[in-house]
Amino acid sequence: MKHLNKLLVAVTMVMGLSSQAQDSNNKWAIGFGVNAIDYRSSAGEDFMSHFDQPFKVSDNWNILPSVSYINVSRYVGSGFIVGVTGSINQVDKFVTAPNVVVNPGDLMYYGIDATLTYSFMELLKSKVIEPTLSVGGGYTFLGDESYGTVNPGVGLNFWFTENVGLSLLGTYKKSFGDRTYADGKTPDAPSYTQYSAGLTFKFGAKDTDNDGIYDKDDACPEVAGLKQFNGCPDSDADGIEDSKDTCPTVAGLAEFNGCPDTDGDGVADPDDACPEVAGLKSLKGCPDADGDGVTDASDKCPTVAGPASNGGCPELDSDKDGVIDKEDACPTVAGPASNKGCPEVTEQVLEELKVQARAVYFVTGKAILETADKGATDGRLEAIKEILRNYPNAKFAIEGHTDSTGSAKINQKLSEDRAKVVMDKLIEKGVNPANLTSAGFGSSKPVASNKTKEGKALNRRTEIRHIGSVHEGKL
Repeated sequence: MKHLNKLLVAVTMVMGLSSQAQDSNNKWAIGFGVNAIDYRSSAGEDFMSHFDQPFKVSDNWNILPSVSYINVSRYVGSGFIVGVTGSINQVDKFVTAPNVVVNPGDLMYYGIDATLTYSFMELLKSKVIEPTLSVGGGYTFLGDESYGTVNPGVGLNFWFTENVGLSLLGTYKKSFGDRTYADGKTPDAPSYTQYSAGLTFKFGAKDTDNDGIYDKDDACPEVAGLKQFNGCPDSDADGIEDSKDTCPTVAGLAEFNGCPDTDGDGVADPDDACPEVAGLKSLKGCPDADGDGVTDASDKCPTVAGPASNGGCPELDSDKDGVIDKEDACPTVAGPASNKGCPEVTEQVLEELKVQARAVYFVTGKAILETADKGATDGRLEAIKEILRNYPNAKFAIEGHTDSTGSAKINQKLSEDRAKVVMDKLIEKGVNPANLTSAGFGSSKPVASNKTKEGKALNRRTEIRHIGSVHEGKL
């Protein structure tokens, strides 16, 4: 029972001190297997003779044919591992002298050891072979005796998988206790060499998304991904991880940040207003068959070039004067651009207007057109209208004048009324009112002497003057 209690203490210490690690992901490991104890290292005075027969297994080794050690370890960084091992054995071979082996009475052996180990695995950049060096200390229970030891060791692990490996370890446990033999067979505190072989299982790494990449190394630990993207997904399998893929659910090209270019026009589909038809980058991927800068879809004349302001259709120039209709104040009458496409009023035209206007007669002393001339007056008004129609953007003033007969007030009123009558008649015939004004000047602007009958006749007149342009109205 006393030995069983010692074993329970050892195992409890091991499980309670669970502290070692194997790499930065699987920080924990547990190992178990068999151990062998060789007491030849306690025999003789020559230190080197302790190790001159290390593998005389049947002669010197004590082996318990069952699981006889358990180890818990934790990786602490930079290749270093700390661990605790509990072991049990039964000693029936004890070397008292270089060639003397006795049975001390099947003594029960218990050991508890703490170890600091350095792994060369990272240094060698190996994933399979792991040489180790270790140093530590422990406590040995041998029969009724117990004592401390200092434990240098060397080991070698072979990893079958990332988490399962075969562990081999040889440790020299140097005792500093009394080496006298109380019964001639059993030393009080012998040094010895312990060998062990067993399986080690690494664990502790977390892989939340189960993609085979540990969370510590997984840039996307919550979403399953690929190793080449540090655990991040590539949902559309186009070789661009989702976080850098503008179109993560549709396979595309790297040059378009993972988006497709269905029509092959060099514009990625999300930026292409016409993704099914090849077009121009300048028009967001839409075609422009006539090259006028207006997409075919918006072009009212897709096969004939025209400005966008006219829906992509060519501008009309009805009078062929070089001024497009929308900018031509006189779209049906040719004229120079300097006059907004309208003809210019010449001196010849003004002279013709003068002749026709002076031949418009009124009933004496009244603002009533003379009708006794068998339509001659109306004919002259018609001629004036036809002249004015050729100048739809020109503005004209209808002016009335009288001779000096009568009072100035009456003459002024009469001249104003006669000018307005002429203007109204022209408007009735279709002249744009915006192009006409009327004014009377009485007898203030004579063109001949009012002292003669002939002169007075010349002063009683109607005149039409060109006074500017009107671009907002058309005749």
